[in-house]
Amino acid sequence: MIDRGRAPSGALSSAAATVRLWFAPRRIHEEGTTPDYRFTLANERTFLAWLRTSLALVGGGFAVDQFLPHISRPLRISLALVLLVGGALCAVRAVNQWVRCERAMRRGEDLPISRFPTVLGLLLAVLSVVLVLVIAFGWAG
Repeated sequence: MIDRGRAPSGALSSAAATVRLWFAPRRIHEEGTTPDYRFTLANERTFLAWLRTSLALVGGGFAVDQFLPHISRPLRISLALVLLVGGALCAVRAVNQWVRCERAMRRGEDLPISRFPTVLGLLLAVLSVVLVLVIAFGWAG
């Protein structure tokens, strides 16, 4: 009998192994061969760029909350929370993507493809349009 309500144990153990690598990156050296250091450094620069994006989102969330007092409180809090949660997700995604890319390079595999940049970009575009409308039409609380 197949239990469709649970993830396969192989997928769960693979996810757990990946999360363990977040906290013990030296274990990555146990896999495959060492790639050209330029690729490892490029992977690290990409990781740092994602962290800068995360910090910008968090800063934007605080800015919306603190510097737009004329907007109704529920709308202001909602917009700020979207930015803050986006910043948190971006930081977690940065760590995960760094590990996935490092493993792929060591194994000689193709780099992992992610929809996260597209989703993040589209969500920020929608949020930006909402903020423009709020400010342009002065939806005060």
